[in-house]
Amino acid sequence: MRSSNNAAENLALDELSLDQQRECLRFWECSQPVVVVGRGGRIEEQVCVEACAADGIDILRRSSGGGAVVLGRGCLNYSLVFSLERRPRWRNVRQSVREILSRMTDALGAEICDPSDLAWQGKKVSGNSQRRTASVLLHHGTLLYDFDPELASRYLLEPKRQPEYRSGRTHAQFLGNLPFSAQEIQNRVVQAWEPQLCLLTITNSKPAGVCPAV
Repeated sequence: MRSSNNAAENLALDELSLDQQRECLRFWECSQPVVVVGRGGRIEEQVCVEACAADGIDILRRSSGGGAVVLGRGCLNYSLVFSLERRPRWRNVRQSVREILSRMTDALGAEICDPSDLAWQGKKVSGNSQRRTASVLLHHGTLLYDFDPELASRYLLEPKRQPEYRSGRTHAQFLGNLPFSAQEIQNRVVQAWEPQLCLLTITNSKPAGVCPAV
C-alpha cells in the first residue's frame, strides 16, 4: 500500500528531476489522502488544519506555486521536465502553460480553463503548476479519474480567489473526474508526449520503464 510518505518522496523526485536537467514524463499516485500546499501558500488560509490533525492527514509543501490540493486514491499525478534551451519559447510562462495544456487536452479531450486547469463537462479534473530554473522547466499536475471530491471539502478551505468558471461552487461541487481509467489516462498522455521526451513511468515509486530521448 502506498502512503503519504510516497507523496513526499515523489515531490522530492520532482526536485531531483529538475536538478538533473533530464527531460522526462513521470506518473505516480498515493492511496491515502494527503494535502499539498504550494510553495508560497499559507497553510492557515488554505487548509482545514483541525480536520487534517483529527484524521492524521499529512500536510506537505511542493516546490511550485498555486493553491493547496488534496491527493489520494483516484488522483493520478504527472510530472513533465523540459529543457528550456531546447524550447526557448517556453521561457514565456503563459505560452508554456498554454502549449503544454493544449497537448494534454488533445490527449484527454478536456477543456483548458484559466488560469491553469483542465475541465470535463464544466468541472475541474486537473490542476497544474510550474517551477523553473534558468535552463529547465518542471510542469506537474493532477489528473482526477475516480477521486472523492468530498475529501477536498473536508481538508481544504474555500479559496478566496476563484476562477470565473468556478461560479462560486464548493470544492465538492467544482471537482469532477475524467471518464477514463488511470491506465488509459497514462497511455493517452504517454502517446501525446513520447515522441519528444525520455519516458520514465513510475508505479509504486519505482521506475517501470525508460525509453531514450528523441
